[in-house]
Amino acid sequence: MIKETDRLNKETLFEGILSVRALLEAHASGTNDRKITRILFDPSRRQQKELRWLGHRAEEYGFTLEAVSAQELEQITVGSTHGGIVAYASERRFPPLSEMQPPASPSLAVMLEGIEDPYNFGYAIRSLYAAGVTAIVLSPRNWMSAAGIVCRASAGASERMPVYMAESAPDAASFFRKKGYLVVCADLRDSVSVFDADIRLPAFLIVGGEKRGISRALLDQADLRVKIDYGREFPESL
Repeated sequence: MIKETDRLNKETLFEGILSVRALLEAHASGTNDRKITRILFDPSRRQQKELRWLGHRAEEYGFTLEAVSAQELEQITVGSTHGGIVAYASERRFPPLSEMQPPASPSLAVMLEGIEDPYNFGYAIRSLYAAGVTAIVLSPRNWMSAAGIVCRASAGASERMPVYMAESAPDAASFFRKKGYLVVCADLRDSVSVFDADIRLPAFLIVGGEKRGISRALLDQADLRVKIDYGREFPESL
């Protein structure tokens, strides 16, 4: 079992101002408990107004703001689109579904299963956040271990989105069904178009990975199976 002090002391690198803003907003709103420990920036690429704003946030949240060279940033970053700013932050705790609070209004929760690539994972969360999804559910094997990449790919949505852990997709489906949610699976077999489906809220949607999809046992538990109609013949997954 990971000790709380170990989790808080282990740092993750986040690249770019969108990631930095997402971290600050998520922490301020209480969406997650990840804390920025330090921000490094290239002074030749950041505006003074923005640096003053970050300086105020540093005083408020207790992190350091350090000027470094472009070469130093290149040594620690993965891509070239960081814009001269990165943040180190503590690990995030992902609570179990049992800690999920009842939403104030009808909600749509989504479980992403078996996505093999952290960029695809981030793009999916970005779309779900923009669509108004209220919570993401993950199984123990998930791409949040690559949180910095996921955050960039999702334009910060992964940090702003409430995320909960479930032991398995069937366990999650059982949890939400007991809460009165409609359980929906995305699959081609015996499914209806999402445009024709009678999807009422609250609902719990399970989306399988590119390779394995969703198990037959889980599909049999679903109240509804849906698919997205394509504009042409194309056998590959979105």
